[in-house]
Amino acid sequence: MPGEVGRRERKKQLTRRALVDAAVRLFTERGYDQTAVADIAEAADVSKRTFFLHFPTKEDVLLADAGSRVDLAVQAIEGRRPDAPMREVLADATQNMIANTADGDLPKGVAALRAQLVVTTPAVQARVLHTTFTAQTRIAAALREAYPETLDDIAAASIVGALMGAISAAAVTSLQRGEPPARTRAAMQHAAEITLDYVESLSPSTTGAHTEEHRNP
Repeated sequence: MPGEVGRRERKKQLTRRALVDAAVRLFTERGYDQTAVADIAEAADVSKRTFFLHFPTKEDVLLADAGSRVDLAVQAIEGRRPDAPMREVLADATQNMIANTADGDLPKGVAALRAQLVVTTPAVQARVLHTTFTAQTRIAAALREAYPETLDDIAAASIVGALMGAISAAAVTSLQRGEPPARTRAAMQHAAEITLDYVESLSPSTTGAHTEEHRNP
């Protein structure tokens, strides 16, 4: 039974990767709007039904690994050692996410295509914004839970929003310049360091004062 489950999971991952690869190729060759779900399924040698078993919408093909990246960030926060400083925990979380992007979306061309389409295609823009908001909400909740004496909901959301926004903006800028994956990864890491330096500058007492102010306007 374990072997059968493993085979099914590998087949599932192979099918998912085939759909992503086919979508990236067709979006690049034909254009996003000119490519239908049926075209992607045919190119991946699967049915439309199989496509929708893996992705709810055509836009989601461009966000195939987004959920995994969020899981990595949340796991880093929840699995921290009890006395770990917030900066260290956030650094681990963001590095896990950046490494996942660098190993997947960057070399496969998904990230570059997504950066292009997010500014030209409303459907992709809306889906990316929704996915980003959901990701930030999950990570902020985990951070708030990890540091309840230091952060309130607003502080946690602000820190995570600033951090993810900086990394995303750096990645898009690098990709729009046509820089190679290694340069894009470096840009994302630099953006994270800038934001994390600011987080480190916030002493517990200062953050606590902000928290109290929000609780008692």
